[in-house]
Amino acid sequence: MAISDDERAFFIELGQRIAQRRKDQGITQMQLAELLGVSQQAMNSFEKGRRRVPVSSLPAIARAVGATLDELIVDDEPPAAKAAPKKRGPAPKIQQQLEQLSRLPKAKQRAVMQVLDSVLAQADH
Repeated sequence: MAISDDERAFFIELGQRIAQRRKDQGITQMQLAELLGVSQQAMNSFEKGRRRVPVSSLPAIARAVGATLDELIVDDEPPAAKAAPKKRGPAPKIQQQLEQLSRLPKAKQRAVMQVLDSVLAQADH
């Protein structure tokens, strides 16, 4: 079955988002492939957009890379942000910590937020 240009673009972008989230989590293609029960070559093809990612695999991929389904499949980046050159280099430490915090269970997030609120309140005095 032929794939339209729009579908091809969707699967290329989906693959890029999966690859980026996988790398952000420090997961190798092989590890993700094993988790999904596919070959590393298949995983590579998914990430390059050469193969369609099975819809049934999306929840497992999202869980593995610490993303929601929306984060994987919805392109919510404004067109201007796509055109702008990406800043190279590591993300600032606080940004990395916030990303790690967002992946914690809600109870742990609340505990961290209470500590932050306390420190910030003391800093104001």
